[in-house]
Amino acid sequence: MRMILGFHLIAFVGGFLLDLLLGDPHWMPHPVRLIGKLISFLEARLLGASDAHFVALSSRQKRARGVLLVIVVCASVSAAAAAILVPCYIISPILGCVVEAVMTYQMLATKCLKDESMKVYRALETGTLYDARRAVSMIVGRDTDHLTDEEVTKAAVETVAENTSDGVIAPMLYFTLGGPVLGFFYKAVNTMDSMVGYKNERYIDFGRCAAKTDDVLNFLPARISAFLMIAACLLLGRDFNAKNALRIYKRDRLKHESPNSAHTESVCAGALGIRLAGPASYGGIVEEKPFLGDDMRAVQHRDIINANRLLYAASFLGVIWCTAAMFIAIK
Repeated sequence: MRMILGFHLIAFVGGFLLDLLLGDPHWMPHPVRLIGKLISFLEARLLGASDAHFVALSSRQKRARGVLLVIVVCASVSAAAAAILVPCYIISPILGCVVEAVMTYQMLATKCLKDESMKVYRALETGTLYDARRAVSMIVGRDTDHLTDEEVTKAAVETVAENTSDGVIAPMLYFTLGGPVLGFFYKAVNTMDSMVGYKNERYIDFGRCAAKTDDVLNFLPARISAFLMIAACLLLGRDFNAKNALRIYKRDRLKHESPNSAHTESVCAGALGIRLAGPASYGGIVEEKPFLGDDMRAVQHRDIINANRLLYAASFLGVIWCTAAMFIAIK
């Protein structure tokens, strides 16, 4: 058992380093894309391809089929992860460790977040506002056609802040607890939430189970991520205010319809001394969301860089925290 835990620790650190080195090359097949295709396939069959079939379903039926979606997707993804990993460890612990490292790498998004948000930064600095809007549209779900320079910058910062938990710290925690099987389970739920967890006519009932399951799985990671980010402020110099990050976190962490989304965003807003969130348009409909943080200064393009510095520092602290936990378990 100790040997397996030792390989698990090595694979975890190796996967994190691979993520920092390689990111998410577009040419490389990614498991999340396969999970997305599975969700789309099941959605079409559970809700029906035609509007007539969709309308014929009652709210209760849609909710029941949403529960079925969560069960089938989570079971299929977890089983697939186990079917890949277990035989590799049976053949050779070294082979298993290598495969586990690759699987860990594929579930982390540290470098990908940085790369995609920095495309927005470069477009703002050297391109046109149209270029910046197009770049930020790749990483946010809101309407971007009419965003101002400041709103584009804020959108990029908010995405990095929110996904510090969803895309990095939360997967780390679940990989630490249960390896790739639990890590892929988490990613399956998170992907379902991003695809069907909306409160619109189509998904208000069908996506309810996915959204609530995601809320449960992210409850502790969101809060752990927030405190890792606050601790990271102490390491990053005077551009980051740990005291204000903690103050804004305590005040604004629950100012969101989701029980988890505002935790890391409020820390980022406080750390940088800016105001984030506020009204945003989705599908042509403006949603009135509360602001996070205080308007102590104007938002600057460089805030995207600083948000990524906060992301990386929190990620390294997360790795240290997780590896320490695994090391203690081995002992």
